[in-house]
Amino acid sequence: MKFGPIPIEAAEGAVLAHATTAGEKRFRKAHRLSAEDVAILKAAGISQVVAAVLASGDLGEDAAAQRIAEGMIFSGVEARPAATGRVNLHARAAGIFTVDAAMIDAINAVDPAITIATLAQHAPVEKGRMIATVKIIPFAVASTLVDAVTEICAGGEIFAVNAYRPVRVGVIQTVLPGIKPGVLDKTLRVTEARLARTGGRLTAERRTAHEIAPLAEAANSLARDNDIVVIFGASAMSDFADVVPAAIEMAGGTVIRAGMPVDPGNLLVLGTLAGKRVIGAPGCARSPKENGFDWVLDRLIAGLDVTARDIAGMGVGGLLMEIPTRPQPREPLPAKSKLKVGIVLLAAGRSSRMGGPNKLLALFDGQPLVRRTAERALASKASGTIIVTGHQRERVRAALSGLDVTFADNPDFADGLSTSLRAGIAYLPHDMAGAMIVLGDMPGVAPEDLDRLIDAFRKAGGNSVVRASHGGKRGNPVLLPRSLFPAIAHLEGDTGARHLVEAEGLIDVEIGEGASVDVDTREALEDAGGVLQD
Repeated sequence: MKFGPIPIEAAEGAVLAHATTAGEKRFRKAHRLSAEDVAILKAAGISQVVAAVLASGDLGEDAAAQRIAEGMIFSGVEARPAATGRVNLHARAAGIFTVDAAMIDAINAVDPAITIATLAQHAPVEKGRMIATVKIIPFAVASTLVDAVTEICAGGEIFAVNAYRPVRVGVIQTVLPGIKPGVLDKTLRVTEARLARTGGRLTAERRTAHEIAPLAEAANSLARDNDIVVIFGASAMSDFADVVPAAIEMAGGTVIRAGMPVDPGNLLVLGTLAGKRVIGAPGCARSPKENGFDWVLDRLIAGLDVTARDIAGMGVGGLLMEIPTRPQPREPLPAKSKLKVGIVLLAAGRSSRMGGPNKLLALFDGQPLVRRTAERALASKASGTIIVTGHQRERVRAALSGLDVTFADNPDFADGLSTSLRAGIAYLPHDMAGAMIVLGDMPGVAPEDLDRLIDAFRKAGGNSVVRASHGGKRGNPVLLPRSLFPAIAHLEGDTGARHLVEAEGLIDVEIGEGASVDVDTREALEDAGGVLQD
């Protein structure tokens, strides 16, 4: 490839290095000039252009990137069409990313014109997340270089997204005098939320004395019907012959590794029992914050083996106390003040306690309640509003006519609140850092109340659940961080996301009486100033 200024007479077939204007005609960067284009440029008085002229053995940037992507062997990944010399590859499902680092290094050593960047080894990814990108730097590259790269790619699987599996998990909590039941209950909620992120299911819990024999018996019992057994010891492991590792061995199992070079998470124990994996959870696993327990648990749920050597190799990058959770390449987190929040307004319910009329169509100051709520959402600092409809969908949509909202229909609304949450979250753009769940039947929540929640969310860096409160009591709306979206996708029934909210780092924001005033009954609606419509 020849690059630089060339006479306009020799420019047919060349690729423009810069956007060029000829009268009212504008040619974009990377445009390949035709004979007609050259004539237009000459007529405009342009005598030369800076461009790339491809040699007979060259491939254009898009063709080169596409050929490399097509030569790769991968699983759980899809390649998007080439554009501007780049092919982006995305996860087909949520899971754990694995990559052959030696193969990536070999490709990047072929020539600086050809690059590939990926996520870190064992990074957790959501469905649709970009996991790698192939980029051709110049406008064209020699086909011999592309051939060299595809030969490397033919050597085996270059990367994969190992999808999470619906594993069954049994939990054992040992007890010592003085341990409050509330601590154990919270640990269970945190564990359920942690599993929900990856599609796992907590099937059973046992509570035993913090002694070797009863713990061994409980471990054997749960290992029969579960894929993984997690043990939360009442006292942290202080020796490799302590209660948890000793109980695994008494039960007939094997301790693979006790202790790990990840902080927090140092005191983890990993073993096998009856062909199942057993994890002695470190004390930090009682918190929803990321720790070494997550690294081991997530890999096992994704079907990946975890050996003693694997754990020994976690030290580099294992200091988690002061670092952000695995940033994604080319997708930097926005400044706190720019974190986008979308509103999911739930308007699909049947108003069953009203005995017939739809409460969302009740008039408040002559305006349907659902429209009043939507207009207040639109007047807030939120970056968009999704309206989830279901019961009397057409009537609800008619009441919202003309508003700049997005509708998400929920045909399964009769199956419970969780179906509406899933439907609304699925419609949020990928750049939303959080979702504020707004109930359609709360007439006392004003735009400034919504803004207080958004401000608190941004101040916390977009990583915490923010909940409206009144007089110290929990209320609505609730703002959920993006980290909880995968767990919401696995919710079922009419329970909503309460257990997820209470398991995460939670910030309560006092907004006044509006946080606790909904209108589920005729009396409540009339007391709030509403008029039902038949």
